Amino acid sequence: MKAVILAAGKGSHLKPFTNTRPIPMMRLAGQYLFDRNLELLRNSGINDIFVVVGHQKESLIERIGELANNEINVQYFEQKSAKGIGDAILQVKNKIVPGEYFLLIYGDTLTASNIFSKVQQSFHFFKSPVASICLPPSNAMFGNVFLNAQMKITKVIEKPKGNDLGNYVLSGVYILPSTFFDLLEKNNKSMEAALKAMVKDDGLRASMWEEDWMDIVFPWEILTANKIIMDSWEKSSIAKTATLEANVTIQGIVRIEDDVMIKAGAVLEGPCCIGKGCYIGNNSLIRSYTAVGDNCSVGYGVELKNCVVLDNTRIGRLSFIGDSVLGENADIGAGTMTVNRNVDWKPVTVKNGKSSYPTGRTKLGAFIGDNVVIGAGNSIQPGTIVPHGKIVPARYSVGTGRRG
Repeated sequence: MKAVILAAGKGSHLKPFTNTRPIPMMRLAGQYLFDRNLELLRNSGINDIFVVVGHQKESLIERIGELANNEINVQYFEQKSAKGIGDAILQVKNKIVPGEYFLLIYGDTLTASNIFSKVQQSFHFFKSPVASICLPPSNAMFGNVFLNAQMKITKVIEKPKGNDLGNYVLSGVYILPSTFFDLLEKNNKSMEAALKAMVKDDGLRASMWEEDWMDIVFPWEILTANKIIMDSWEKSSIAKTATLEANVTIQGIVRIEDDVMIKAGAVLEGPCCIGKGCYIGNNSLIRSYTAVGDNCSVGYGVELKNCVVLDNTRIGRLSFIGDSVLGENADIGAGTMTVNRNVDWKPVTVKNGKSSYPTGRTKLGAFIGDNVVIGAGNSIQPGTIVPHGKIVPARYSVGTGRRG
């Protein structure tokens, strides 16, 4: 069976990180989301994979090229303008043989284990088209489905409104026949209309997914996704080329990659991971659910707590980064603090552009884009988004005649 990964979407709610990358190129727990899905596909027996690219496509195309000889056949097709999911699927129409079924995946979804194997099992049991469904904490933002006792889907609502909500949502994984392309073309390239036509005519069965699942929509959900993956780890791994000086303390499951230097007095509390070529300074504290990307520098006495730090980022001494996501090539000055709660302990609200979003989290720090420079001594308020490329002056108290 062939697989199609949809990776062309803009992910507007995930700014500032989607300003500079497609969602599948977010790095979680030391691995790109795209790489994780390829690994799960390969483990489920699928080696022919078509990727539909669009928004910020360059990094994803480059990654596909790097994986060309990795025992899988990965090809990309470009959706030149954002015309919706149906149009994206039609980009690979000529690659699916008439009479053939294919696995369709939304590239921004994540699961704790192999959902692709589970969907294939359901397909072979029902011998008909299948859509994976699950029970999320909230169903208001996702395509809702209704089904009968035989697991046959009876109704699909792609964008539910008001009280018209089902118990289950579509989890972004399908096995569909080649005739689905015809349904898309007959229904003005509408995914929702094509699914409704399939439900009415040929029938669509449900494959129940009962483990962790999420569609990464907002920046704080990057932290949730990172935790889901780390909670699935069963053992530690420390590269032979990593150097751990005296009095380094390791607790729990950790993953430390090649050429890492961890200086004396550092403490690592798992689950956490340190990427290739990183420097972790003396007496630093790397707390649970922290993922540090490749070639990062963490200075003396820094505390990292439940955060995702992307590649080539530098964090100056005596800083605290908590419940936050830091983009690539960020430069965080000494003594920077990400304040991660409101003084009254009310849930943090995040303002992204002109809109504000309740997060439901009482602990939440900052979201700092790629190539940001934060000067020394800054305190960043809970839920702050710092756009990519922003330069924030240091908080001087003497020497300039004014405060930055």
